[in-house]
Amino acid sequence: MTQALDVAEPPPAAPATAAPRCAGGPLGEAPVGSEVLVGVVVLTQGRRPADLAAALDAVLAQQGVRTDVVVVGNGWEPADLPAGVRGVALPVDDGIPAGRNAGVPHVGGDLLLFLDDDARPADAGYLAHAAALFAADPALGLVHPRVDATHGKAPTRWVPRVRTGDPRRSSPAFVLWEGATVVRRDALLAAGGWPEVYRYAHEGIELVWRVWDAGFSVRYVGDLVALHPPIDPARHATYHRYNARHRVWLARRNLRWPFTWLYVATWTLVQVARSLRSARGRASLRPWFAGWREGWRVDPGGRRPLRWATIWRMTRLGRPPVV
Repeated sequence: MTQALDVAEPPPAAPATAAPRCAGGPLGEAPVGSEVLVGVVVLTQGRRPADLAAALDAVLAQQGVRTDVVVVGNGWEPADLPAGVRGVALPVDDGIPAGRNAGVPHVGGDLLLFLDDDARPADAGYLAHAAALFAADPALGLVHPRVDATHGKAPTRWVPRVRTGDPRRSSPAFVLWEGATVVRRDALLAAGGWPEVYRYAHEGIELVWRVWDAGFSVRYVGDLVALHPPIDPARHATYHRYNARHRVWLARRNLRWPFTWLYVATWTLVQVARSLRSARGRASLRPWFAGWREGWRVDPGGRRPLRWATIWRMTRLGRPPVV
């Protein structure tokens, strides 16, 4: 079961990096000339020290905002951190969503940046740009950046649209690349935090659906740029199994009939069509369908269907929950 996320009262921030949260909560009510405080949660297993250092350097170089930064060690105790950055050690790696949730109570700020250790903002204005977007739109709950590859070509899957088009074009978003997400704390609270049942993969989709269901909006911002290496998610041995299991869980946990079956059927057809194109793809179908069966057999940790108004809103914006 996904645990409730307690983020309502963050502890006092470290003097070197932060100050108390803005009175009244809404970012637009901060005094003129003040800098918004952004809580930053960097998640790592401690296996990529060079990447982690680059991520922290990019965060600490941010201009136009104040930052309150923690590094969450998933099964690892953070060490040798820069001045003003605190560590949160988790003795057991309970998955990516749980690690992100664990960091939230340790930072202040009405905005939160969740950063993977191999991702980083592309420039020093990343957080100030995001903060300006939230200040201009009180209903904005979460922003998805454009993701550029640190080398080579960026995968099209990093653009959250069925028809990818120009990655520089902004649009509403209903799926999420989670590596450098900026979210309003109130929206995260309303969504119930990162859904921990997924452990790895697809937790971002449910979070985005939940943010929309709470009455906020989610936006892909084509001129807000994060960097990430162009890695293949199939490098993980569990990728194909989790991919199928979590598609089924997304439907079972969040959708109403007939969308429950339509969503699973669509992604089953997509997976089969893609996999039949190559020998490697055909070999992936066995673990994929093992995960598909597991998704129906295993309890997905509760059910809270999206409101019909949310499904209609998603449909009007071009992404009904069938794909």
